[in-house]
This record gives sequence, C-alpha cells and structure tokens, in this order.
Amino acid sequence: MHHILERIFPDDQQRQIPILMGILNITPDSFSDGNQFLDFDTAVEHALNMIKDGADIIDIGGESTRPGSLPVSEQEEILRVCPVISEIRKHSHIPISLDTNKADVARKGIEAGANIINDISALRFDTGMADMLAEHPEVAVVLMHMQGTPENMQENPKYDDVLKEELDFFEERLHYCKVKGIDTSRIIIDPGIGFGKRLGDNLKLVREIERFKCFGLPILLGASRKSFINLVDPSEVHERLGGTLAVTAQAYMKNIDILRVHDIQPNKQFLLVLNAIHKS
Repeated sequence: MHHILERIFPDDQQRQIPILMGILNITPDSFSDGNQFLDFDTAVEHALNMIKDGADIIDIGGESTRPGSLPVSEQEEILRVCPVISEIRKHSHIPISLDTNKADVARKGIEAGANIINDISALRFDTGMADMLAEHPEVAVVLMHMQGTPENMQENPKYDDVLKEELDFFEERLHYCKVKGIDTSRIIIDPGIGFGKRLGDNLKLVREIERFKCFGLPILLGASRKSFINLVDPSEVHERLGGTLAVTAQAYMKNIDILRVHDIQPNKQFLLVLNAIHKS
C-alpha cells in the first residue's frame, strides 16, 4: 500500500534526509514567532523564503496552540490562513499543510490549496472533522497526541508510561479513522512533543521515537525551539537552534520521515552535512 506522501512527493524515491516542514504561524500569540507574520504580505514572503531555503512542506496555522492559549473563532482563523494559502499556491506547487482542528477551517483550506490537514487533537475536538476528511481522499492527515487542551495541557501532565499510552492512543485513533472511512495510507503520526508532556516524557519520546514505526506510517517530529530545550539549558526562544538541531540529529539517526521546524536553512544544512558524513 503506497502512502499518500509518495503521491505528494512523486520524485522522492531516493530521499536520504527527513522531509522539512517549515512553520508559518499567522497568529498574534504563538510561543516562538507570535505577531511576526500576522500581516498578509509578511506571511507570504516568509513562506516563499522558507521554500527558497529548502522547505519541502509549508505548515500554516492561524490559531496559537502554545500552553495557555485560547481558541479563536472559525471565521477569524479562515481569514488569517486561506488568503495566504491561495497566494502561496499561485507561486509554488509545494505541499501546504494546514494546522487546524476545525472542520470548516480545514474545508476552506483544502479549497484554497492545502494538501495536508495537521490536527493537534487527532480529530477529537471537532466531530465534523473526520466526515469532512472522508470526502477528501486526496488530502493527507496528521494525527497528533496531546493530553488535555492547549489551554490546560501543561498544568499537571501525568503518565505511567508515556510511550505505551501514546501507542494505545494511536491504535484507537487509527481504528476511529478506519470506521470513519479515512484510509490508513493517508495518515501521518506525531507524538506531540511539548503537548501535555513533562521534560522526561519529551526526552523519552525523542529518544525512542522509532517505537512509533510499529504502525508502518510516516512519523512527524516537531520539537523546534520548544520549552523542554529551556529546561535542559535555560535559553530564550530564539536561542534554541542548538537544542533543535540535537533533535534533528536524532531524527536523522532514527530515520524519521518529517521534521517540523522554524529555521529551514540551518536544519537543511545540518542534515545535508550529517548525511554526507555518514554516506562518504
């Protein structure tokens, strides 16, 4: 069974480094780059710059999901993301991922040109999301694990065994998708680093990320600039490239499929040089 990623990247049989997903937050309050790209022209320019730097996918979000954040209305989210998706689509055939957990926002995003729906709730927050996605078999779906909601997820996260609990969670979600008519070949799995996790949970998930390969599906890892880096080495958000690259190295070693990052150029260069060393 061919995965939908093979259709999105038809010339990608010989890929030796992870797919790089560039982050574009069109929000006033994202943890790392809130308010930087809220302006339409600035957002489009940033996306095109990431493409120039070597991004393979652009992931666009119109609602912050940082710890403590509050949801925005569907209408506001649509107004933020859809014009930008349409404009990027005029300039590039690059796969566009829309980071949303709302069915109507996802539907409008797909109409504007999005190829992937990246849902931090794994289709749990909006009961209409699965039905809408079943109508669009050409669209890939990212299912992410999160304990709680963005508003409360870091208040007191607790696991007996984070890996086992996540594996059980994804098994249940994949069954749900099957029942809803969403083919497994469309699904990408994201363990949700920093989403309702303690430091030890995040480190364990990154260390043993290959455990998620048991599902035979692509794995997405998003740890760029996240606060667990600050817990290892106290640092401001913009000072966490080194910590991000440590995760990028681990993803390369474990043969992970997709890395979701803010800084495309250094991550790309890091991976190309690391790959050259290993293949020389």
